[in-house]
Amino acid sequence: MKILLIEDDSSLCEMTRFQLEREHHEVTVCTDGRDGLELFLQDAYDLVLLDRKLPTMNGLLVLKKARERGVRTPVIMITALGELYDRIEGLDCGADDYLVKPFEFEELSARIRSLGRRIGSYDDDNRFSYADISYEKLLRELSGPGGSLQLSGREGHLLEVFLQNPGKVLPRLVLLSRVWGSDAPVEESNLDTYIHFVRKRLKQVKSTAVLETVRGVGYRLQ
Repeated sequence: MKILLIEDDSSLCEMTRFQLEREHHEVTVCTDGRDGLELFLQDAYDLVLLDRKLPTMNGLLVLKKARERGVRTPVIMITALGELYDRIEGLDCGADDYLVKPFEFEELSARIRSLGRRIGSYDDDNRFSYADISYEKLLRELSGPGGSLQLSGREGHLLEVFLQNPGKVLPRLVLLSRVWGSDAPVEESNLDTYIHFVRKRLKQVKSTAVLETVRGVGYRLQ
């Protein structure tokens, strides 16, 4: 998963990032509330780990503003404030889960896996599923009601991003960054070409899932 960690404790940031990267997650760290909100609003992450007490803007306000802007990225709030009222307030502001400091990394890891299963994004590290399709990352194999077939590397990577974000509108620039890399010299027409290829693959396995074009924004797996 691509994870945004918004936390001002530098020691906790480094330890958490190290452990998450060992589990093959991609982690972006931010130690400031306002800067964290800017990253959050890019809607380019699969999960946000959000501290409640932050410089310049507290975590509850960051979360509230992101939800008001329509960003539905799952959030696990991580904080030392663990009273019942604090947990209820965090969940009511839009958090999907709440973890109280100090915590063991194994518990955070389990909550991330649980949240991933809940939103239907992945079954394990290498198998993704949604609706009537599944995708085996290592084999690059797409399966559906009409059988199975192997995707190219780029087709597989693009489909994987959609399967990690089912039902979410993914902007074109986010897709280009996630699939080709933020610094890659790639034409936007390449994205259109591979969207066409993936749509064709979904039809070949007779899936009811479709890649919907959201005009002026990007695409969504429905």
